[in-house]
Amino acid sequence: MSWKLKKKFHDILDQERGYEKKIWGTSPAVCLAYPNYYRTGMSNLGFQTIYALINHHTSSVCERVFLPDPEDEALFALKSIPLFSMESQKPLTDFHILAFSVPFENDYPNILKILDMARITLLADQRGDDEPLIMGGGVSPSLNPEPLADFFDLFLLGEGEEVLPEFLHLFASCHALGMSRKELLLRIQREIAGAYVPQFYEIQYSSHHLIEDIRPVHAALPKRMEKRWIRNINTFTTEQCISTPATEFKDMFLTEVSRGCRRGCRFCAAGFLYKPARFRDLNTLASSFMRGINDRKRVGLLGTAVSDHPEIHSLCEYVLTHKGSVSMGSLRVDRLDERMVLLLAESGVETISLAPEAGTQRLRNVIQKGITDEHIENAVELIIAHGIFNIRLYFMVGLPTETEEDIEGIVHLVKRIKHHAIKCSAGKKRFRRITLSMNQFIPKPVTPFQWHPLENINLVRKKMRNLEGTLRREKSVKVIHDVPKWNYIQALLSLGDRRISKILLAAHKNNGNWSKAFKEVNVNPDFYVYRHKSFEEILPWDIIDHGISKQYLYKEFRTAMGSH
Repeated sequence: MSWKLKKKFHDILDQERGYEKKIWGTSPAVCLAYPNYYRTGMSNLGFQTIYALINHHTSSVCERVFLPDPEDEALFALKSIPLFSMESQKPLTDFHILAFSVPFENDYPNILKILDMARITLLADQRGDDEPLIMGGGVSPSLNPEPLADFFDLFLLGEGEEVLPEFLHLFASCHALGMSRKELLLRIQREIAGAYVPQFYEIQYSSHHLIEDIRPVHAALPKRMEKRWIRNINTFTTEQCISTPATEFKDMFLTEVSRGCRRGCRFCAAGFLYKPARFRDLNTLASSFMRGINDRKRVGLLGTAVSDHPEIHSLCEYVLTHKGSVSMGSLRVDRLDERMVLLLAESGVETISLAPEAGTQRLRNVIQKGITDEHIENAVELIIAHGIFNIRLYFMVGLPTETEEDIEGIVHLVKRIKHHAIKCSAGKKRFRRITLSMNQFIPKPVTPFQWHPLENINLVRKKMRNLEGTLRREKSVKVIHDVPKWNYIQALLSLGDRRISKILLAAHKNNGNWSKAFKEVNVNPDFYVYRHKSFEEILPWDIIDHGISKQYLYKEFRTAMGSH
């Protein structure tokens, strides 16, 4: 059976353009893991960026591994063969480092699956010197690594371009000296700002189950970790390095035009994690745009707040002038003007995504969205006027201070948008569809709402069903929504401390049966998910200096809760 899988990997590689297969030698070998399927992982620009960074480092070899497809997973789970890398089909245990790029909390269970299928010891404190160093990075661990702390030897916090080259250089030096695992990790923790080795930090809990203290085991170690970030992103480009038809964006070349956001929406973790806002200028992006046009014609502009880019019109015009087209994700409704919509129409965009987030002005003020009904109606009018007849709307349910009036406001707003769209399209091509995408609000670390609990998932499920039932009668409106029970798990993995690893391990051993895991482990998940927190308590992620004061976030939280 192994040869069939190896042929499958060869076939995948044959379809790729841009991957590297370095010759193994004395250099440290890194296997970069994405804890989801190949199609999802290769659609992630962050994952591709780290792959290129490691491979371009002179003292490293980098290959990739993904969660096996469902039809292949059983083979590895039965332990007939160990999980192996894509490029050279070497077992993961042959690598010096297994590095996980982790953007989403819901992928945490897949990390344990990959470790298990690779025959790597799950718990870091039981791992031997002959096993790979297990490290992690990405958005989720940079916000709060604690639920994963028992499984990882170390984390690199923040932006990879800033911290990864420094780490690789130190690791190569230590590897040449033949250091033990503990010696190596201690040196990394001492010398690399942004590195976090959980085993060197003790967590003490009070009788009320709150964190009482977080302290290093050695006085010479830092008391808090520094999140690393790049000051000037105009010194390099961040773009797709591998093209393959087997991705979500197979017809598009992805390139990052900005990081961070100036808006300060109180629910948005990315906006706070990637502060301050930074924008690449056209001079920097021009070469990347040309590579994208030559490769795929369509260039996908990525960033936390793409439509806030001060040169957004010029960026789009450059691509169009050079016979390409552009694509963007959700757009700020207050940034849509006639010139912007015209450029999107010229690019062949058939659907524009807008994110009102809430159905009433009161609730949009609470979350500090910064848009009005007038902004939304003006945006719809512009979209229809330029021949774009599909609109996607994003809303959240379960936001802090939400009332029945706010839920009804979603219905009223969607109906108004639909009627406005039909009115504006009169005499033109017929308006097609509004797709309403609803997701439950999940409190995130390092945001003003980190102190707020998740709303009960049963109440949210009821609200979503009512919304879906009410809007089902509206022609040209399609409603899609997430599954609330998984939101509970995501909130637990977002807000939890180190004790959550016991639940995660139990869920893994019970083949993803979370209900059984909750019963087996003497840790109350509701304590993390449904509990109001006080400003005075130590939060699990307080061990990281995110560059934002806790006082500022709490002031924003109090302002939000008082603004209703």
